[in-house]
Amino acid sequence: MSEESAWNTARLIPTSGINGVEEQERRATSALLAVMSSVREFGRTLTGPLGAPAAHLETFIEVPFLLGEKKVFPDGLIRARRGSKTWIALVEVKTGANALAAEQLENYLDVAREHEFDALITISNEIAPATGVHPTAVDRRKLRKVALHHWSWSEVVTQAVMQKEYRGVADPDQAWILGELIRYLEHPRSGALSFDDMGANWVAVREAVTAGTLRANDKAASDVASRFDALIRFACLQLGRRLGAEVTPVLSRQEMNDPNLRNSRLVSSLVGEGCLRAVIRIPNAVSPLTVEADLRASRITCSLDIDAPREGRPTTRVNWLIRQLKDAPESVRVEAFAARMRTGAAELLKTVREDPAKLVADPTKEIRAFRVAQSHPLGSKRGVGRGAFIDSMLAAIDGTYGDLGQRLKAWSAAPPRLRSPEEVEVDTDLPIDVPSAALSSQDEDLAPHAH
Repeated sequence: MSEESAWNTARLIPTSGINGVEEQERRATSALLAVMSSVREFGRTLTGPLGAPAAHLETFIEVPFLLGEKKVFPDGLIRARRGSKTWIALVEVKTGANALAAEQLENYLDVAREHEFDALITISNEIAPATGVHPTAVDRRKLRKVALHHWSWSEVVTQAVMQKEYRGVADPDQAWILGELIRYLEHPRSGALSFDDMGANWVAVREAVTAGTLRANDKAASDVASRFDALIRFACLQLGRRLGAEVTPVLSRQEMNDPNLRNSRLVSSLVGEGCLRAVIRIPNAVSPLTVEADLRASRITCSLDIDAPREGRPTTRVNWLIRQLKDAPESVRVEAFAARMRTGAAELLKTVREDPAKLVADPTKEIRAFRVAQSHPLGSKRGVGRGAFIDSMLAAIDGTYGDLGQRLKAWSAAPPRLRSPEEVEVDTDLPIDVPSAALSSQDEDLAPHAH
């Protein structure tokens, strides 16, 4: 072994020397806030949506405040000043499996209100089930004058990667600094973990679903539904990080205004059908990706819908889809929906490749749309690793997008083609008063257009 191979590369933010949770949280806080201050584009990406002005960020750690007769130490403070406007937010950080504490957050909200600060930002490995919903319940009265925001570490890393790799950083040195933060946060010792647990209620709920004994008023079902939504948000962040795009869960307007409605619908589906469903929007994909986890059948099904061409015979339209799926697994299920028919004709891709007519239930009916779906095994374990639900969901979503989503393109009509002189012959020797025998676009009985 050469001498150099045993040497450790010097890092701007080293992972060595982290002893205990407090040191882990202090180092993660300091690293993140320092890079937010140094790399303007990254700091703006995180704080802009919270209402901070587009200005240089001043960042501090462990700032002491008096709250009554006791002294409290929020993990950090961010200040942005532009003109007459000053925006200040306190920061509370947790790493590893540590959860945010409601009492501590309420103390910091009181500090922020007394000093007329704008917000309290929390950062942890907890993933909110929906946009604008905080993972920790606090006294709503304390939010009248101070906003409460939450970032998961996964979200922070995703935004850092997207800023560096896709949106760009103007200064090369700052880009390197941002890369060092990404390297640090992706290291297991940093405490910025992935989503890795479906919760203590997962096994009991899964078994109750299988037995058909789960009840809608069971709090355990609500907890599993909430964690499923958090997993979907995590999957969106993971996929978005790889694509360099903003991948998001699709919610109805009612669900966005009332997160409890989304949870109750998931619980209802879990109790009645044994299924958990979500829809994911991927920029420029032919349709949102629908994900269904069937706990009774132990299968995950991911599907996309695509409009059929608006011209051609039924088999011609089927062949148009097959050509796009030339590299897809033969186990993909393809379904064709015809006009004025309630159900579609479904076959495996292997069968449709051999005989496209198998998808034509009625040759007299016009095929309007297709659905392509891929089935995956559903893991049962609550954690991560082989046989785990979380890993099986992430693999199903990424796999279906890779096999189907990134290959499918919407149909568009071809532009009209100019007819060549050979196709339109005009006898120039004819007298002017003799009508031409050439084809006209006004003729009722035209020969078929060449394509």
